[in-house]
Amino acid sequence: MRNVTIPINGSDVDGYLALPASGAGPAVIVIQEWWGLVPHIIDVADRLAAEGFVALAIDHYRGIETTEPDEAQKLMLGLNIAQVADDLAEAAPWLLARSEVTSTKVGVIGFCMGGGLALLAPTVSDDICCAVAFYPAMPWPEYAPDWSRYAGKAALVHAAESDEHWADEAIAAYSAEIIANGGQATVERYPDSVHAFFNDARPEVFQPANAAAAWATSLPFLRGGCC
Repeated sequence: MRNVTIPINGSDVDGYLALPASGAGPAVIVIQEWWGLVPHIIDVADRLAAEGFVALAIDHYRGIETTEPDEAQKLMLGLNIAQVADDLAEAAPWLLARSEVTSTKVGVIGFCMGGGLALLAPTVSDDICCAVAFYPAMPWPEYAPDWSRYAGKAALVHAAESDEHWADEAIAAYSAEIIANGGQATVERYPDSVHAFFNDARPEVFQPANAAAAWATSLPFLRGGCC
């Protein structure tokens, strides 16, 4: 487990790389929540490494992180989506070129803001084969993904019941586009679930049973359906 830099558009972008105890495994990119590359996201990368993956978390905010919801919302809404697309498109082959990686494709997993970005990830690189999206936030109506690049790829969405009034329409639209373009889309729902139910760093929202169920579904999806 160590900090790394990834060359992206002529600049070195910081990231965190977690390696399995075996020293090698399939590749997964972890996409941050709206808080930034905070300890919880690093812990998720470590947890994936403990499950045998080579996991990379990219610092999409370029060194900025916060614990304040108002600031986090501003950071998310101000995010340069084209820059994130470049981050993912450049990081995927960088990861695949590493000697520790045994897969020929990269999976992506993301949470909240990162969940929305994870769903977009397979549209920016042929090296990215699937996406796991936890309670995705998708506040970028001006972004027009090339859904045709989802052909032969797959997405798994873990939807929170508390998000239904604002997220379900977008989740349905994204899923329809994925399926219409030759991909697979599965939406898992959890009774009485709240947004960020997987985040064990936030006890006010963490739901252990829902988190464990979603994690147990995500791991075989990444192993078998993706990489």
